[in-house]
Amino acid sequence: MQWEIVIGLETHVQLDTRSKIFSGASTAFGAEPNTQACAIDLALPGVLPVANRAAVECAIRFGLAVGASIAPRSVFARKNYFYPDLPKGYQISQYEIPVVAGGGIAIAWTADERSGEQERFVRLTRAHLEEDAGKSLHEDFHGMSGIDLNRAGTPLLEVVTEPDMRSAKEAVAYAKSLHGLVVWLGICDGNMQEGSFRCDANVSVRPLGQAGYGTRCEIKNLNSFRFLERAIDFEVRRQIELIEDGGRVVQETRLYDPDRDETRSMRSKEEAHDYRYFPDPDLPQLVIEPDWIERVRAALPELPADIRRRFIEVHGLSGYDATTLTASRDTARYFDAVVAALAAAAGGKAEPAAQAKAAANWVMVDLAAALNRDGIEIDACPVSPGQLARLLARIQDGTISGKIARDVFAAMWAEPADGDDLADRIIESRGLKQISDAGAIEKIVDEVLAANPKSVEEFRAGKEKAFNALVGQVMKATRGKANPQQVNELLRRRLG
Repeated sequence: MQWEIVIGLETHVQLDTRSKIFSGASTAFGAEPNTQACAIDLALPGVLPVANRAAVECAIRFGLAVGASIAPRSVFARKNYFYPDLPKGYQISQYEIPVVAGGGIAIAWTADERSGEQERFVRLTRAHLEEDAGKSLHEDFHGMSGIDLNRAGTPLLEVVTEPDMRSAKEAVAYAKSLHGLVVWLGICDGNMQEGSFRCDANVSVRPLGQAGYGTRCEIKNLNSFRFLERAIDFEVRRQIELIEDGGRVVQETRLYDPDRDETRSMRSKEEAHDYRYFPDPDLPQLVIEPDWIERVRAALPELPADIRRRFIEVHGLSGYDATTLTASRDTARYFDAVVAALAAAAGGKAEPAAQAKAAANWVMVDLAAALNRDGIEIDACPVSPGQLARLLARIQDGTISGKIARDVFAAMWAEPADGDDLADRIIESRGLKQISDAGAIEKIVDEVLAANPKSVEEFRAGKEKAFNALVGQVMKATRGKANPQQVNELLRRRLG
């Protein structure tokens, strides 16, 4: 039987505010346990919560960015459950009337080499404000557990999708797009190691073509994209094998064990009625006036969706390239600056679309690899946009080949210096200029052909690999400096 995978994600986005959502206690990470939990966070008798205006504004920014509706009036509710790190015995959240409803996020991903680039618009059900719980500590307590309430009351925006995703790679693409967006908007620092961005994945399977959904299981607290993908892949295999063996999937909450690369049952899955939601009597309705929304809208930066559209329409990039380049605000800015500097350096002599594609390839591949290798962000990149643009201009005007350009780039990275002409200085000082003189290349081609009669004979017998071997010999003789296009043309002319 063929199966279809159905995935929806619930993502807890920690809002980047200085104080908690209902108290003035600090949200700074890394403090000693229980040093940032005030009377309100500890639920002492008689305390009253007060909503944090900055947290509400973060929610408005997000809602506007994803094309959602902002509720003019929304309600905080008490979500009742018992857990040791929940001091009040309930969590203040939103249920029937969330602050953000609807909207969606466009994603692009590559499943494999055969299927190529794919795109989807993932619909959002809602995004609601709530407070975080504390944290249970299980180490260094001589077999007992401790409770740290520093996180209790930390503001969260829970973003819930429709069950629109159909593979683990697709879910990761959505999570990365959402992560990039909330960081772009400045409402979250995006630090997954510190718990600022964590996903719950609802996973089910159904026979291909079936309209109804299968029984879902929720995998909790996935705090890395790699764990998200692996957890979903395992859960899909588990559910399919269980059904094909005659069993049935039980709706439950599961956790992912990265050491064993498996999901395990935690508890039966609760329904909304199990939490006995009711409006919090200590908090009035959250009223958001239209002029507040418009002030937030006016202060929004250019959004990823708008920049993606511009990259596609103006620069002729593919949807996948545009999505990759808008994964972060700094990456989009860097690419924009490279394209502008490259156009100035070329003086209008090169095709704009070709320039943009070359810039995109270098930013997404060579630059990204170097940043990843050294563990630094693009805003700390040692090669400036102007310097990279000048390097690309030297490829396009034939001064150096693409292969030599990578050597020049490595030198620019290893020994950064001021000035957009850094690539020119390295090319000159190391004698890396490409040989484009037809007469000089022709002489070397003749020498290579004379020295490799066997390869000539094999090529004329129909073996294309022999031609590549001859090209390699010419490039070796010129220490990689010969213009590859001219080498190919001259060789084929001589062998013709």
